[in-house]
Amino acid sequence: MKLSHVFEQFPTLESEQLLLKKIEVSNLNEVFGIYSNDQVFEYCGIIPKHNKDTVKNMIGHFERDFTKGVRVKWGIFLKNNPYILLGIIEVMDFNQKVDMVTIGYFLAEPYWGKGIAAQAIQLVVKYLFETAEVNRIQAEVMPFNERSKRVLLKNGFTKEGTLRQAHVWSGKGLVDLEIYSILAEEYFASIGKPRVSNRM
Repeated sequence: MKLSHVFEQFPTLESEQLLLKKIEVSNLNEVFGIYSNDQVFEYCGIIPKHNKDTVKNMIGHFERDFTKGVRVKWGIFLKNNPYILLGIIEVMDFNQKVDMVTIGYFLAEPYWGKGIAAQAIQLVVKYLFETAEVNRIQAEVMPFNERSKRVLLKNGFTKEGTLRQAHVWSGKGLVDLEIYSILAEEYFASIGKPRVSNRM
């Protein structure tokens, strides 16, 4: 895993439709709209935030976590309108021993069901495998979160199983989590490219 590629400067990712870039204080209203919506975090281990000052401080924490090299949190924007935040996608839990990371994502409610999360995941997966040379990407999903599971399966992830009462999530207590993953060899096979890796 090439963490220097990830944390040297904030990576901006783009496709024909989407732009993934750093979340700024100028996005405060949209970030607050996401974090204050209880429905967005119904199946997440995040407690909604109903104080705008708290959310403003959180945006500073996004920068702090990136500077520390522990988390990348992208804002999801439309390429033709890069000022309105649609959602957030993040990479965390960088495990260099096995070149593994965990992803998470959530959208503002008006943008559900439009294929945006699937496109954002596709961009991040491509970046992590082709640029950061990650070997395994995983996601943890609550069993009732059918929408999130469909998005992962659409992007080539495989359900590995369920960890029963194995995690404590904020606001949820002790929960079951389904584990979905995709490996570099599976990704490169799906796009018909040879995998290039420096790992011995």
